[in-house]
Amino acid sequence: MADLIAQGPQNYHRWRREIPDATTCSDLVIGRSDADWNVPWDPMISRAHVRVIPQANGRIEIMAVPSARNPVYHQGRHAVRFVLVPGDHFVIGKTTFTLAAATSNRSPERLRDPAGDDAMDVTENVFDHVALRRKHFRDINARIDVLTRLPDLIASSDSDQELLVRVTSVLLQSTPSAEAVSILSAAELKTDPDARIEVLHYDNRSATLGGSPISRRLVKRSIEKRESILNVWAGADSQYTTSAFTAREDVDWAYCVPLRTEACRGWVIYITGKLPDTGVAGSGKPLDVSEQLHDDVKFAELVGTTMASLQQSRQLQRRQAAMRNFFAPVVMRALANGDTARVLKPREADLTVMFCDLRGFSRRSEQDSQNLLQLLSDVSDALGVMTKHILGYDGVIGDFHGDAAMGFWGWPLAQEQSVLQASSAALAIQAEYHHSDLGFRCGIGLAHGRAVAGQIGTKDQVKVTAFGPVVNLSSRLESMSKRFGAEIILDEATRAGLLASGQNQFKLRRLAKVRPAGFASPVEISELIGEAAIATQQVTDGLIADYEAALDLFAAGDLDAALKQFRSLPTWDGPTQMMIKQILSGDSDGEVIDLPK
Repeated sequence: MADLIAQGPQNYHRWRREIPDATTCSDLVIGRSDADWNVPWDPMISRAHVRVIPQANGRIEIMAVPSARNPVYHQGRHAVRFVLVPGDHFVIGKTTFTLAAATSNRSPERLRDPAGDDAMDVTENVFDHVALRRKHFRDINARIDVLTRLPDLIASSDSDQELLVRVTSVLLQSTPSAEAVSILSAAELKTDPDARIEVLHYDNRSATLGGSPISRRLVKRSIEKRESILNVWAGADSQYTTSAFTAREDVDWAYCVPLRTEACRGWVIYITGKLPDTGVAGSGKPLDVSEQLHDDVKFAELVGTTMASLQQSRQLQRRQAAMRNFFAPVVMRALANGDTARVLKPREADLTVMFCDLRGFSRRSEQDSQNLLQLLSDVSDALGVMTKHILGYDGVIGDFHGDAAMGFWGWPLAQEQSVLQASSAALAIQAEYHHSDLGFRCGIGLAHGRAVAGQIGTKDQVKVTAFGPVVNLSSRLESMSKRFGAEIILDEATRAGLLASGQNQFKLRRLAKVRPAGFASPVEISELIGEAAIATQQVTDGLIADYEAALDLFAAGDLDAALKQFRSLPTWDGPTQMMIKQILSGDSDGEVIDLPK
């Protein structure tokens, strides 16, 4: 493998990217933005400028994109297609792209101590990170430009890989005596001396020099102590001179900076270089290597802390994004403002519960038995209508039951308008089914009362849902919608809440007093009539008044008069036909209708 290095007009206009293997990547695009590899500092580079095609033997083929505005120069001439070999380069605008030879430390198994730590004198300096931050830079002017740009430079990275590229580039260009910068991952090295060290990203000053060897002992000690550690490989008699014995010509020292967040667990910044020119202190005495490299170690600490904090923030954002698939927005808002365990802890609350079931699913499943994937897609779209409006009106998805969804309002935050929110969601679901081509209708049951809501389940599996009689009642009401031919049925408490709200957009019709299966006490139920039902079936105020008058006769025991009144109503009206059948069956006492499951 080889690396491609981009270098712009400023020292910090730089990145180094590893060329992928030709067997795993056919090509990638270099451009100014929205490309595989971006060069944002050069306005002469188009959004997509050249294609890079990996080849064997560390070579790459470069092809200019036809839409690129400015020319590509190779070997001093304008070129649109050419092969680049290690050490060769091409130029676009003010940016030079150099193909570097493969680095020796790309493979973790080749990471090794410089000539073995036991084979030479090692001067070790441990920097307390708290004290290091308190100590001022000796030359702040040399760092101020990079420090002011650092937060935006790191925060604007659009991926983890882009972040690593920018951080290594900043460190390399801002550390004059550094020859190479690596960001390593060695989370298991603390407990396993032979654990694998992964090179997350690497860069060095030379386009031809291979990677510098890495001291496993230095990385391990830095992770264990959670402090920055500097090692100087030198002879005891010439500790502070550039003529000291080193592991390799380009490596006199290395320091390792651990990143102290869970998001970067086991990550370290590893920088190697040559001994700087001997500095002189105010007393006229030479500065030791620790003092000379103090600013560089402090700067690496600052960059590492910024990167680690950003990674921690990104990890939290990713977790929140993943949690959005499991928690409703109203739950996410509550979690953002409080302790997770406290927010999700089961507790009693006044809830409005909705059960919403697809109509026509059995027929569709029989018709589409030879195309089950399409059926699954259609059902998912239909369930999506339910969930969209439940969540859109600040409800919580409690569960899915086959082709039905359960939602509830009033938890984790109390909602004084829970009845209004749930009823508005029900009408929105009904309207969308009537105006869509999904091929389904719905039946909805709404009930209001006390229930337990929160993280409910066993020690093996939990989910956020609601539990209690009001949940069962909502399910029973949804089942009744089939029998009554009414798409939305409410219990008495929900009806009372709507009437008390003074909102006139809700049209209601009392249906009957029923005893649902499993309930000892009767429940008075009503129909919530949406605009779709009014438009298609012409459920007028007059029809509602005539129906309720017949229902009063039924409740009073005057079944003959009730039957006569119901028969005068339109035959297409589902509740009317249900009451006629009930009277003719002789199973009612004239007040309560028992409805077996």
